Amino acid sequence: MWRKQTMSKERNETIKRFMGKYSLYLLLLLMIVIMSIVKPNNFPTWNNLSNVLRQMTPVGIISLGMTFVIVTAGTDLSSGMMTALCSVLVAHFMIIGLFGIPLHPVIAVILTLAAGAAGGGLNGFLISYGGVPPFIGTLAIMWVAKGLALLISGGQPITGFSKGFNFIGGGTFMHVISMPILIFIICCVISYIVLHKTMFGVHVFAIGGNKNAALVSGIHVKRVEMTCYIIAGVFTAIGAIVLTSRQQAGHPTTGTGYEMDAITCAIIGGASFSGGVGSISGTIVGVLILGVISNAMTMLQIDPYVQMTVKGILIAAAVLADVRKNRKK
Repeated sequence: MWRKQTMSKERNETIKRFMGKYSLYLLLLLMIVIMSIVKPNNFPTWNNLSNVLRQMTPVGIISLGMTFVIVTAGTDLSSGMMTALCSVLVAHFMIIGLFGIPLHPVIAVILTLAAGAAGGGLNGFLISYGGVPPFIGTLAIMWVAKGLALLISGGQPITGFSKGFNFIGGGTFMHVISMPILIFIICCVISYIVLHKTMFGVHVFAIGGNKNAALVSGIHVKRVEMTCYIIAGVFTAIGAIVLTSRQQAGHPTTGTGYEMDAITCAIIGGASFSGGVGSISGTIVGVLILGVISNAMTMLQIDPYVQMTVKGILIAAAVLADVRKNRKK
């Protein structure tokens, strides 16, 4: 009897560990199976599934950077408006240029990446060295970015890009894989290596787990935190460049709400606002889950306003699950 109880307990623990480790993947698979049954002629096609990936690429790239920030127990509310600012900047550099001289797309992209890094660095400086709470610091930068985007663009979209730049968001690499998807994969690989396979990544998790202990152990906490925000800024700029190329316009409202989408993807993927927890693979699954949900609602012709409501409920559920998980700890 005792042996049976022990075996049953061990079996339950094994199932619990399995579900805890693979529940996200099972949820994603379940959603795909259900939609394939409901819309067998539309949803499971390669064109639709690749479209889901293409549509989610900008948010996905931004989510990767957001993961670094959240693992340190921070957050970045400026990423949505930084997307708008970077979108306007890359368009402005190419069409209007500096001092009236239009720049080559490669130079425009490099300058935009630098602008994203600068915005992230400013966030990091306010939070790490200025002691400003992440919510307040990034909220302030959000409004600065929004104001600059409107000021530079005059509130109007900037269009007229070259075919070379439009290839970033709409081209196909060697007639095999969509450029946005390829860029997303490259960003995933780089972020995975940096966060999970380097000493810097170890320091990031240590800071999120216990900042005081990390400081005592000799980790340069402020510098690592600031670097995470810079990484987030660079990924935001990359996402903005891909989105601008796909839309063939730099618009001051581009990326509105992306900060909440990125946070949701990271939290769904297992990251925690309390810090010290999170993974790039989990965030990727979070991106795919959000993408499948959005695609499913569109395919089922659900009203756009209802879609916004569903997304809000999803965000609330993700945050509530995170809070409950932390309480149990």
